[in-house]
Amino acid sequence: MSNQLDYEINKELGECYLFMGDFDKAEEYYRKAAGDNSQCAAPYLGLATVAVQRSQLDKALVLYQKAASVEETDKALCGIGLVYMEQGEHALAFDYFARALDKSCENIVALNCLVRESYQLGCVEKVLPYLEATLESGTEAEAVRVTLAGCLIYLGRGAEAREHLESVLGANPANQSAKELFDTMAA
Repeated sequence: MSNQLDYEINKELGECYLFMGDFDKAEEYYRKAAGDNSQCAAPYLGLATVAVQRSQLDKALVLYQKAASVEETDKALCGIGLVYMEQGEHALAFDYFARALDKSCENIVALNCLVRESYQLGCVEKVLPYLEATLESGTEAEAVRVTLAGCLIYLGRGAEAREHLESVLGANPANQSAKELFDTMAA
């Protein structure tokens, strides 16, 4: 039982030090937490975040992969995708963001990055099901609906885009992004 308590304390301390920007202390406590409980992904995710903050992308990738091997969460998969995106490996990044969203359609970081990569790769059509799933979950519905409308406009599906924009503007007439897209369609 003591090990579990040590794990929780060390993980919490790692998170606190990470939040405060003390990466050395954060790394120290995340390492202790990983030693106390190697079957939890959280310490590896913390260590990966420290590596990203230090611009050590190769190290971060290994740590995100370790986290995913312990527990394949949307956060671990998204982390792998983020590193691949930074390294210019767009197809790999796209695949990992899609896998993250298959785990949790509410992962907005993965969704935004997937959309970005879809434009990079010229496969915007492939993100529509992910946007629709997130929209159905109710997560960030207004922003997701505007993004979906933007993708539909890009794909030449103006009538569908208009419905989404009218829905957003009907609920929130002050939404600047929706207004701008609507005006772009009207021009």
